[in-house]
Amino acid sequence: MKNIYYLIPVLFLLLSCKEEIKKDLPILGNTYEEAGKTIYHEIRDFSFVNQDSMPITNKEFEGKAYVSDHFFISCPTICPKLSKSMLRIHDKFKADDRLLLLSHSIDTKYDTIPRLKKYANNLGVSSDKWHFVTGDKEQILDIAEDYFNVALEDADAPGGYNHSGRLVLVDKNRHLRAFCDGTDTESVTKFLGDIEILLAEMDQEKL
Repeated sequence: MKNIYYLIPVLFLLLSCKEEIKKDLPILGNTYEEAGKTIYHEIRDFSFVNQDSMPITNKEFEGKAYVSDHFFISCPTICPKLSKSMLRIHDKFKADDRLLLLSHSIDTKYDTIPRLKKYANNLGVSSDKWHFVTGDKEQILDIAEDYFNVALEDADAPGGYNHSGRLVLVDKNRHLRAFCDGTDTESVTKFLGDIEILLAEMDQEKL
C-alpha cells in the first residue's frame, strides 16, 4: 500500500506535464513544392475601406493574427448569429493586441461606410480592434474563396446573397490555421481555444 502513496506524486506530475503540452494548429489549404520549398495557401493582397473611411490592406495585419468573416447588415438569416460570435471573440481578446477582427460586407451597394460605422458603434466596437470593410464588389466576393468561404449574389437566396457562416483564423503569414461554424456555440468555443493556441505559438516564435 505504501508504494501506491509514493506513486501518487509521480502520477500527478505526469498528468500535469501532459496538460502543458499544446497541440499545434495545422496550416490549412493546398500546398505545393517550389525549388524544394513547401508553398502554403495564403490570403492574397487586398485593399478595402473600413468604417472610419481608412484604407485597409494586408499591412494592417502584419505581425498579427486575425479572425475573418463575410456578412451583410440586412442579412435576414445567419448574420446576426455571426456578429454575436465575432463579438464574443472581440470581448475575450479585446485587450490583446496580437489579434484583430476583419468583417467583409458582401452587400457593397447598401452597406455604405456610414452604415458600417453605425453598425460598429451599435456593437460598441472600434476599428482599433475590428474592421468592417467594403470595397469593389468583385474583390470582396472573390476573396471569400481565399478564406474557404462562400459569398455569391443569388436572387433566390434570402437577402439576395448566398454565403456561409464560417469564421476563419489567419496567422501573421497570411496562412489559414483554423475555422469554425459561427452559428454554433460549441464550435465557437473550440475556436476560442484554437486562437489561444495560435497566439501562444506566436509568442514562442519570439523567444
